[in-house]
Amino acid sequence: MRFILSLIAVVGVLVAGLCLLAVRAWEASGGPVMSVHGYIALGLGALFTFGLAAGLMALVFYSSRHGYDDEAGAPDEIDERIP
Repeated sequence: MRFILSLIAVVGVLVAGLCLLAVRAWEASGGPVMSVHGYIALGLGALFTFGLAAGLMALVFYSSRHGYDDEAGAPDEIDERIP
C-alpha cells in the first residue's frame, strides 16, 4: 500500500509539473494572453472530459462483469435473411 501511495504522489507531482510547463510554453509562444477565467474554464473542461471518460469506462467494465454483454451478437440471434 505504501508503494501505491508513493507512486500516486510521484505521478501527481509529474502531472503538476507538466501542467506548469504547458502554461509556461503557452505564455512563451507569443500567442494570445489567457486570463485567469480562461485557465479556470480550461481546467474545468479538462476535468469534465476526464470524468466523462472515466464514467463511460466504468460503465463498460460494469456491464461486462455483470453479463450484460453476453447476449449481444449471439449466433442464435443472427437473422440470416439480413444481408
